[in-house]
Amino acid sequence: MADYINIRGQSIEVVASDPANPTVGQIWYNSTSNTLKANNVTTVGAWATGSNMNTARYLLGGVGIQTAALAFGGSPGTGPVGATEEYNGSTWASNPTGLNTARTAIGEAGTQTAGLAFGGNPGTGAVGATEEYDGSTWTSNPTGLNTSRYYIGCSGTQTAALGFGGYTYPPPVAYSATEEYDGSTWTTSPGSLNTTRFALKGSGTQTATVAFGGVATGTATGATEEYNGSTWTSSGSLNTARYNTGDAGVQTAALAFGGEAPGGKLAATEEYNGTSWTTNPVSMNTTRQGLGGAGTQTAALGFGGDVGGSPFTTAATEEWTGAGSPNTVTITAS
Repeated sequence: MADYINIRGQSIEVVASDPANPTVGQIWYNSTSNTLKANNVTTVGAWATGSNMNTARYLLGGVGIQTAALAFGGSPGTGPVGATEEYNGSTWASNPTGLNTARTAIGEAGTQTAGLAFGGNPGTGAVGATEEYDGSTWTSNPTGLNTSRYYIGCSGTQTAALGFGGYTYPPPVAYSATEEYDGSTWTTSPGSLNTTRFALKGSGTQTATVAFGGVATGTATGATEEYNGSTWTSSGSLNTARYNTGDAGVQTAALAFGGEAPGGKLAATEEYNGTSWTTNPVSMNTTRQGLGGAGTQTAALGFGGDVGGSPFTTAATEEWTGAGSPNTVTITAS
């Protein structure tokens, strides 16, 4: 303390607990932990382990932000479930009311208190069923997708959602069709994906979405396309072609993590700037595919998934802090 003051010529605030919203460059002394701390800006993103989900599963839906996320549907490996869980930034809490139609490979949109689930596979093939979540219960909408499908790409909000691509079986059919939801009905858009595919992901709004990855012509693709509310335009591809990734962010600042490639499951993280993808040097701690995702490019959440082995489903949760985000660190003297 004395040495720092003599060198800098200024005093350091002494507090019993860390400030709730420190400014970048702020320094303080925590008298409870007896540590000198500072708030700086991260230069490289990092994944940190969070609390496990209550139900391990894969091919689940996920929406919301890092501190208020919603997980629903998927399979623990024994068949589709409707289980719903909410994350508050530290722990998962199971909601007693699950989806009305349990399913996997589900479409999702919205937030923790205004979620949307559509499409998916209840174990008997593709459905178009649509359900809305109000923060406590799921309500079925009598109007489903115009084209029933699962492994569908998705984005948007509960009242302005987007569904695109997808798959049905039998017979095996992949789709490029796009549909828009207005809170009550689905309308087929005249704009279809340029690359027909399924098991793809999307980030953004109904009128500004980026779609990426998936399975096209029988193999993983890195194809990326942007939707402007009426048409799709091809953009820079993922550096690693993959499908069933985790996703977060918006059209001009998206995040892709995990997934499956021809070589196996992935942990790699990529960031999109609205034009091209950049691979971040830091990968997820748990390699997996079919995981849920939520949040933004600088504050994302990855949860659940298929890790291989037996049992192959995981409940693991990871929190992402992207480069450029404020970060509190402990200063140590040598």
